[in-house]
Amino acid sequence: MPKASEIKKNVAISYDNKTYIVKDIERSVPQGRAGGSLYRMRMYDVVSGRKLDETFKDSDMIDLADLVRRQVMFSYSDGDEYIFMDNEDYTPYSLNKSAIEEEVLFINEETHGIQVVLVNEVPVAIELPTNVELEVVETDPSIKGASATSRNKPAKLSTGAVIQVPEHISTGDRIKVNVEERKFAGRAEK
Repeated sequence: MPKASEIKKNVAISYDNKTYIVKDIERSVPQGRAGGSLYRMRMYDVVSGRKLDETFKDSDMIDLADLVRRQVMFSYSDGDEYIFMDNEDYTPYSLNKSAIEEEVLFINEETHGIQVVLVNEVPVAIELPTNVELEVVETDPSIKGASATSRNKPAKLSTGAVIQVPEHISTGDRIKVNVEERKFAGRAEK
């Protein structure tokens, strides 16, 4: 059983006889306390989707839930439902847009390395690779002679996400995007 200080994002835990996915963790060190840090965790019930904010001491022991990750490809969306297909046995997994709101901005049919997170055989989240390749669909015209280290400009990607890119990037270019930092990570190899 890990301590609260060892828990990371997207980990499944058992708490109050329910299974939760930890979506966000804030660490704080109270003033004037001899004790350790406090960890405020924003968690979502995997069955009902209800949000729970709970604070743990760094030494609190937390039960991990049964969590499985499967390699998948994005297949299609049907309204607010996003369907992913297992790469090995072609099992379809359906996730509501609200559960994967942040990740949807970096997914298309060509995105490789997506993993669906299953808790008790139920899909609860997806994990993206560190970098994804997307196409720039709209940005200001590139400036001749602009170097890779000059100023940035906003660029709209094929998924609808908007990130800052160097001035030499133009509409139609394929780029790598660091998903966690939501930053330009370089040109994609052709």
